[in-house]
Amino acid sequence: MPSSHVLVVDDQPLVANALAAMVQASGHRVTVCHGVEEALGCFDAQPFDAVLSDVKMGTLGGFDLLRGVRQRAPHVPVVLITGEASVAAAMDAMEQGAYDYLSKPVRHEALRVLLRRAVEHKRLLSRDEDLGQVEPPPTTFNDIIGHSSRMLEAFKTVARAARGDASVLILGENGTGKERVARALHEKSPRSDRPFVPVNVTAIVSTLAESELFGHVKGAFTDARESRPGLFQQASGGTLFLDEIGDLEMALQVKLLRAIQERRIKPVGSSEEIDVDIRLVAATNADLAKRVREGRFREDLYYRINVVTIALPALRDRRDDIPELAEYFLARFAARAGQRKPRLSDDSRAALIEYDWPGNVRELENVMQRALQFCTDGIVTADQLMLGEPARERSEPEGGAQFPTLREKMDRYVIEVLEHTNGNLTQAARILGVARRTLQRMAARRRIPLSDVDNVSHPTRE
Repeated sequence: MPSSHVLVVDDQPLVANALAAMVQASGHRVTVCHGVEEALGCFDAQPFDAVLSDVKMGTLGGFDLLRGVRQRAPHVPVVLITGEASVAAAMDAMEQGAYDYLSKPVRHEALRVLLRRAVEHKRLLSRDEDLGQVEPPPTTFNDIIGHSSRMLEAFKTVARAARGDASVLILGENGTGKERVARALHEKSPRSDRPFVPVNVTAIVSTLAESELFGHVKGAFTDARESRPGLFQQASGGTLFLDEIGDLEMALQVKLLRAIQERRIKPVGSSEEIDVDIRLVAATNADLAKRVREGRFREDLYYRINVVTIALPALRDRRDDIPELAEYFLARFAARAGQRKPRLSDDSRAALIEYDWPGNVRELENVMQRALQFCTDGIVTADQLMLGEPARERSEPEGGAQFPTLREKMDRYVIEVLEHTNGNLTQAARILGVARRTLQRMAARRRIPLSDVDNVSHPTRE
């Protein structure tokens, strides 16, 4: 089989050459260009099997190159690479037709696997005689915060899955934003102009669950004074979102499976079936695979709803996103209140990152709303966050040894530095690499006693 030809585009020669070396080491021929116009000229002059391009390259960037390649040869996969990854940009890239979106630094093994898939993808499409027209990209879903690798992967899956009609299962703890993802799937899909119907399964009264889902006819039961369409009918043409589907009763699981398979429902008390056209998106914080093994969830229903899986990380597993999320919520609540957005102090940022967030993003949102109420001087301090102290389970390795938590180690280190400087706050702050005022707040939050007087004179003051 002849080797494939990859176009590498980056305006920094050292970066471009490094990428080219990885591409060659993966068994491909490579051509290097240092700008979008040069790259499009090369693309017009000879065929390529894949394109690797940096996003930011001066006046014209990776998205401009992506559009140019899509216009010329929509079957050629384009991989965008960036040093400033964001979920919104990743979704935008996928929606505009990028094959994938990578953040720097690029790892050789990951690039090798990606190129192999991309080249095979191109060859399969090239064999298809009817490539069709390139569909215009949907509008960008901008209300997504975060740049961590796990969120990027989750929302790349959202962008891909939104184009189809397969059932989607969203996994994640409470407060991780499962309904928000479901709405993103709907708003990015061809069904976006039709209803999005969210349902919390646990909020449905068990005796009325069948009627809620499938509707009922007049006289079907006591107090059924008129016919009423169920949630399936209300969502017909659009998306039905069943939250906490793991808590659905077994009897209803059978009827739900039939409705999904046949796209037909029978209202309670009716002898006639009704056709429905819905896309099902389900979510749960439970381990459904475990419930299947325990006989608490139907295996056939599990595989029917789990065609595409999107796993959302807990907030404690993407701590890099916490300051950005906090700033976003502060700005939103300040705008609602007609106030100027306060800024986060250094110690409040540290406290936010250090906290475990058992309530995830929902808890962070509440904390920032509360902090805005207590902020009086334009700066949100750690004490205004009023974060609790969630119990942390210490790891206990074999032999019974216990390790201190990160918070405990930080407290000990601050105390050690203060003892070393005999309570001199300015010297201790310099050693710790923080401002003197920040050290005072850190100590106050951790209840570390400080000397009442900083007795040492200093040639410079902070």
